[in-house]
Amino acid sequence: MQRSNVATFMDLFTLLRTQFAAQPKAKELGLKTKDFSFNTVGGRCEQCEGLGQVDVNLSFLSDMKVTCPSCKGQRFQDHVLSVQFKEHSIADFLNLSVEQSITFFETKSKMNTLLQLLIDVGLGYLNWGQALTTLSGGEGQRLKLAKELSQAKKGHTLYLLDEPTSGLHMTDIKHLHTLLSKLVDANNTVVVVEHHTMMIESSDWVVDLGPSGGDQGGELIATGKPEEIAKHPDSITGQFLFQ
Repeated sequence: MQRSNVATFMDLFTLLRTQFAAQPKAKELGLKTKDFSFNTVGGRCEQCEGLGQVDVNLSFLSDMKVTCPSCKGQRFQDHVLSVQFKEHSIADFLNLSVEQSITFFETKSKMNTLLQLLIDVGLGYLNWGQALTTLSGGEGQRLKLAKELSQAKKGHTLYLLDEPTSGLHMTDIKHLHTLLSKLVDANNTVVVVEHHTMMIESSDWVVDLGPSGGDQGGELIATGKPEEIAKHPDSITGQFLFQ
């Protein structure tokens, strides 16, 4: 997980490495696509093994991570960093945010589509090299759903989500709703176990279980469109919709 970042998770890093390997300077140096990976031996810095950081032993205290003194946190060897695409090295691109990098791939439709998707769901501020372990729960959830949307799939897929809005800020919930809507628009079915009224109000169909929770729940109270649930006399959920 320490080596997984936004670029590798979204499968953009492979496209990016291929782009750098195609540059004249890379061919002159005999560099291949694998040499632009910080996960394999070749072009990566071997002192930190491509992590950009090294552990410092503090004896009786927990080890501390510091910037690698050899590559200065760049992760790659100097000859790899000398290869540039649009005046940026592979390390420079990993330090760019999604929004900052979109202008570099205007003619690369696959990359551009992927970047625009992340921006549409409110993740344009993430850096490509940002480790997945540093993402919040909401960011990680949206990233996973965005990856689902970015992959070309044939047929129909059923997605089941249990309380996806739990612990999320209202802004994150709106972005999540955008993603779920895109999944539905792509001819998929999304079933969500949810209590958040905004998500319920925007649903196509609601199955209201109750009348309360725990031992007091489990009964089918009402089914229908959110507008119909709001008017149902026995629905407690309906009383809080569209207020």
